[in-house]
Amino acid sequence: MARVRVALALLLGSLVAGCSPPHSSASASLCNRLAATTDLHVTLMFGLTQPDGRPVTDADWQDFLRTEIVPRFPDGLSVLPAQGFWRDRHTGRTDSEPSRLVWIATPDRTDLAGRIEAVRRAYRARFRQQSVGVSVAQGCSRF
Repeated sequence: MARVRVALALLLGSLVAGCSPPHSSASASLCNRLAATTDLHVTLMFGLTQPDGRPVTDADWQDFLRTEIVPRFPDGLSVLPAQGFWRDRHTGRTDSEPSRLVWIATPDRTDLAGRIEAVRRAYRARFRQQSVGVSVAQGCSRF
């Protein structure tokens, strides 16, 4: 019973901290067979509609990507189009807007949180956004 409580405490602690639980032995085994390295998979979620209803244009997005994101993650990333749904903090209404997901596979370095937060801050300021979503999961990658 004590082992179960400790395991639950560790699992809940990792979930509360916003991180996924450690790799299962099956996924660790697959990572080993692929000769993949352990890393973090970061997904950033960017809405493309400004508060006044104007869109973040493709040119605006490409400029932001080139000047703010790529310099902070020069080893590589992927950008995917998406349709985002979110609840407005002020009105309580659920809205939808075109979005971009930026997916980054990266080692867990001490400066990672600072680089992620710098991108989020810059986007919120430039396009007057309430938030930029972020999701982090443990993984493994090989390129």
